[in-house]
Amino acid sequence: MALRGLLCLVALLLFAGPLIVLFSGAFDKNPDPTRLSLIPNSPTLSNFTLAGDRGVWHYLGNSLVIAGGGLLLQVTVSVFAAYALARKRFRGRAIVSMLFLMTMMLPEEVIAIPLSLVIGDVPVLHISLKGTLLGMILPLGAWGFSIFVMTEFMRELPVELEEAARIDGAGELRIFSQIILPLCRPALGVITVFGFIMIWDQYLLPLIVANDPSDYPLSVALSTFRSDTTGPGLVLAGALLALLPSLVVFVLLQKSLMRGMTAGALKG
Repeated sequence: MALRGLLCLVALLLFAGPLIVLFSGAFDKNPDPTRLSLIPNSPTLSNFTLAGDRGVWHYLGNSLVIAGGGLLLQVTVSVFAAYALARKRFRGRAIVSMLFLMTMMLPEEVIAIPLSLVIGDVPVLHISLKGTLLGMILPLGAWGFSIFVMTEFMRELPVELEEAARIDGAGELRIFSQIILPLCRPALGVITVFGFIMIWDQYLLPLIVANDPSDYPLSVALSTFRSDTTGPGLVLAGALLALLPSLVVFVLLQKSLMRGMTAGALKG
């Protein structure tokens, strides 16, 4: 029991140590990021005031707009694509699924240049999305991971539910919205949490799209907060603000996330 307790304490320090330094240093006047301090030595809110002067609230607003719009688009595309792949039969379905999976294997650096060219001159429309929030949202609309999770979850739903609904006269849209989607709440929780974190942590895409530093989300703008005159407190305060939305989303959707993660293990 003593060894088990010691191992748990070591694991707790390894995972929680950086968070403790972050929370403590954000409210400390002169934080030392190399020391593990549970309580700020000189408690103050000046770091957040200075961060506000550097435009942290503007960058946070950009991040919320990008995350909200991108997540809404991503979840919408994922559920419709998964419904077609899981519940419909058509030629080339396996090829389409494979293409979605292949996108998960490509690093962002590989598609950076092609993505920059497409955003600078959108095919067919021939307009540039450079320097716009829409240019940061549209590329996030489809994510292979979300489509894969939703597809595998929908495949496990009994076909008899759809057949019974069709016998009762339900149309395709009603079956999708009132039968399939309510049963997919655990999977929706999974793709919402992971999708939000993926969008919130975007770094390369904003650098490709933005024409001006004012277009940056908070994840990119944190690099501009570093200064020898202000100390690490400014960066820690900005990092804390960048961390809070992810924590809020996880707390609100943790039950759905846990049900979705364990759904596969409980089947059969």
